[in-house]
Amino acid sequence: MFRLSWRASQLLLVIGLSLLILTTCANRVSGTPLFVQQLTASPTDYAGREVTVDGAYIWRPGNPGLSVLAVGVSTLDNGLDAQPIGELIWLEGFPAEVTEHLHRPGDSVYGFVRVRGRFEAGGNYGPGGAYRFLLTVSSAEPIERIRRVEQRLTDRSLGPDKVSFFELLRNPQQYQGQRVTTQAYYFWNSVIYVLAEGISTEEDGSSPQPVGGTIWVEQFPPDQSALLNLGPNNSFVWGLVEVTGTFQTGGGFGRNGEYQSIFFVESARPVQP
Repeated sequence: MFRLSWRASQLLLVIGLSLLILTTCANRVSGTPLFVQQLTASPTDYAGREVTVDGAYIWRPGNPGLSVLAVGVSTLDNGLDAQPIGELIWLEGFPAEVTEHLHRPGDSVYGFVRVRGRFEAGGNYGPGGAYRFLLTVSSAEPIERIRRVEQRLTDRSLGPDKVSFFELLRNPQQYQGQRVTTQAYYFWNSVIYVLAEGISTEEDGSSPQPVGGTIWVEQFPPDQSALLNLGPNNSFVWGLVEVTGTFQTGGGFGRNGEYQSIFFVESARPVQP
């Protein structure tokens, strides 16, 4: 239902862009943080010096991975596929504990941060020497702290002729190949399609992610997706549902074969939490 339309739409996060009107002179006052574009526009003024700089931190796994400071970041409507904007500074030693307070949509980490460290210019830094600038981080802090909230199932009986989601997770072989009815949180973002123990979102409802135990799901009815929580441009779907279908286990299911079990949906309906 939603697999194609959302890819064309990108959301620019205006992370600190209003700050760009401030002058370079104002930021050269002792103790006042610089901005990324000041370092990259006049690198010789700061090379070899300890600096404090505000910018958009973007980390993304891969080969090679990405760990940079930028003017801003663009994402798809569901928060995925974060891309840095403008000239980039490669970061070494960014503290992992800071990332807990940033946006974490599932495939990356990003957010507006204040970083302190030694700035270098003119070299070949990062993977493959692809970056002109380097900041060796001594400390960092989030400027915007992202808080997440969770909704989770309770481990309880669903009544006759129904199997709790936790029971499927605990004893999957007992239900191998059987037609069962259960309740769980359905989650879809064009990359992940699962039934989950719970859902975590940012406080405004953005960047949902499944939490706890998960089962890969196929054939979820589109008409029932439309009755759940929908992201901008249908970029994600999630909600508590009751589903009936065939359960299989044994591993090798879903994206990259990383899921132990799969649920083929025959019917579904939303359930009030």
